[in-house]
Amino acid sequence: MIADPRAGAAKSDQDRDERHTMIEKLTTPEDIFSFKLGSALEMEQDALAALEELQGETNRAEIRDVLAAHAAETKRHVANVEECFRLLGEEPDTSPNPVTKGLAAEAKASLEKTDASIVDAVILAGAIETEHLEIATYEVLIPNADARGAQDVKALLQQNLDDELRALDTAKELAVRFAHEGWAVQAA
Repeated sequence: MIADPRAGAAKSDQDRDERHTMIEKLTTPEDIFSFKLGSALEMEQDALAALEELQGETNRAEIRDVLAAHAAETKRHVANVEECFRLLGEEPDTSPNPVTKGLAAEAKASLEKTDASIVDAVILAGAIETEHLEIATYEVLIPNADARGAQDVKALLQQNLDDELRALDTAKELAVRFAHEGWAVQAA
């Protein structure tokens, strides 16, 4: 019986796809970078879901507008990270990001415990915490993209970082202002 050479090629392609979809062991700097890049993709997708949900939770139109604007940016962040994978000729690692899942769980628990009149304090605290995570993630990825010589990837990641830094500043400014003005508002 003669083996079909295409069957071997298909198996090889499948093995490669599985390896790139979920890296089981990180053995090279490129593996670490790809894993972290996949984590960034999951992070941005989780952030987008949270931003969309939180728009319905806030009591203030100003915060709702900021959340909506950052959701639009975050959609671009997702596209940028997906483009990074395309530029690298890799498939995203689909491992869940336990940190962002934990932040989402903490936010949900905090919102459930918080009086509706001061829910914006929790929303902005969660936004600040999330922005710090996102900034740290990009600050790790950018120099590694540069070390790989992946300048197009570096540029896309830098765009995301710049947006996250602005989002952090906005969230902090709002949090400081509302802390001084008083958090409590009549629940919508």
